Amino acid sequence: MTISIDDFMKAEFRVAEVKEVLDHPNAAKLYILKVDVGGGEIRQIVAGLKPYIPPEKLLGKKIVIVANLEPAMLRGEQSQGMLLAGQDGDHVTVVTPAEDLPPGSIVR
Repeated sequence: MTISIDDFMKAEFRVAEVKEVLDHPNAAKLYILKVDVGGGEIRQIVAGLKPYIPPEKLLGKKIVIVANLEPAMLRGEQSQGMLLAGQDGDHVTVVTPAEDLPPGSIVR
C-alpha cells in the first residue's frame, strides 16, 4: 500500500528522552515508558520492546516518536504516542537521532 506525501506529512515526528521504564502490569512483552517530549511535557508510551531490549538500555536514550498519534489503550494502559524501531529477526533497536538533540526537536 502506498500513501500520498500529504498523508505522510500529517505525522509529527519528534525527539523524546526516556525518563522511566516500567514493566506493564498486564502484559509480559510490554514496557510503559515515561518520555520527555519537550516543554516540560511527560507522556506515557506503551511499547512491545521487553523481549528485545533491557530497561537499562532504554533509560536516558533519545528516541524518535510519532507525537500526534491519537492516544490508545493497550492492555489497560494509555499510550500517548508511538516510538519508531527497526527489526531484523530477533534484533530490535529504537530509532535515535544521529546527534544529540533536545526533547521536542522536530524530525523531518
